[in-house]
Amino acid sequence: MPIHFRAICVLSAIAVLSACTAPTPGAQFNDPYEDTNRSVHAFNKGLDRNVLRPAGQVASVVPEEFTTPVANFADNIALPGMVANGLLQADIGGAVTNTMRFIINSTVGIGGLFDPAGGIGIDEDSTDFGETLSVWGAPEGAYVELPVFGPSTERDAVGTFVDLIFDPLQSVGTATQVKYSTGSRIASLAISRGTFMDTFDSVLYDSADSYAQARLVYLQNRRFELGEAPPAASEIDPFASDLSIEGF
Repeated sequence: MPIHFRAICVLSAIAVLSACTAPTPGAQFNDPYEDTNRSVHAFNKGLDRNVLRPAGQVASVVPEEFTTPVANFADNIALPGMVANGLLQADIGGAVTNTMRFIINSTVGIGGLFDPAGGIGIDEDSTDFGETLSVWGAPEGAYVELPVFGPSTERDAVGTFVDLIFDPLQSVGTATQVKYSTGSRIASLAISRGTFMDTFDSVLYDSADSYAQARLVYLQNRRFELGEAPPAASEIDPFASDLSIEGF
């Protein structure tokens, strides 16, 4: 995809933030699209029930000797994007850490299949364009649930779009990394679904209202990650410290 076209897409997406929906005074959640969100949630839940959960069950019984390299590869190919976002956030330390991790794991780690960088204490400094927008002062906007991608906000939805359109891996990754990037990310999602099977099932299938529970988990966890109005300890949902609820 031409650079100028990607730049136009990014600028257009950022412009959307100017129309972010303001919260209704006194509302517990900024969720003006709840009816639509619930329809999308029902679709995502069906996708999980019929595709992702069965894939996770299969992945959970596959030996770690096979699943760990796949997860490592998926984590490694995400690093160039994190480097770019670190630079945009003026987080030089995080950008340097992720750069060193990518170089070491892409070479010594055989394209990212292994994690020698982690073995010497160079751990991933996770970030994305949603966090970049937060650093720039963009408002969170309304809660939205995206098809396939799952719980989000207007700001994070723009961030997801930009991260997909502008992927530095295309420029700095090896031919193998670029070729297998999408497949490895999908496989990694199935592996994560299997790893956190009980947690996902508790939210989706054991909750009285899985939509409301997924919304609560996502917003609390995301705000905590970004350091935005973190909830009081007594209000933190037990699932919020386990993982972000994404992909359903």
